[in-house]
Amino acid sequence: MARVALGLSLIDLAKLAEVAPATISRLEAGEALKPRTLRDIRQTLEDTGVIFIDENGGGAGVRLKKPGPQA
Repeated sequence: MARVALGLSLIDLAKLAEVAPATISRLEAGEALKPRTLRDIRQTLEDTGVIFIDENGGGAGVRLKKPGPQA
């Protein structure tokens, strides 16, 4: 969901996170990944504009950061 919200292809995210495309596929299929790999992918998504929303009764989710003021 986060990758799609950013308009990134699976390969784009893999390159940015410095992981194999198969790793992104495994993540999206719900397979378990090493904690460090999950952390790296999450950090990459956050760095590119995703905010992760914790479970709050309505379910966990993501949203995009609002663009900052133009310089």
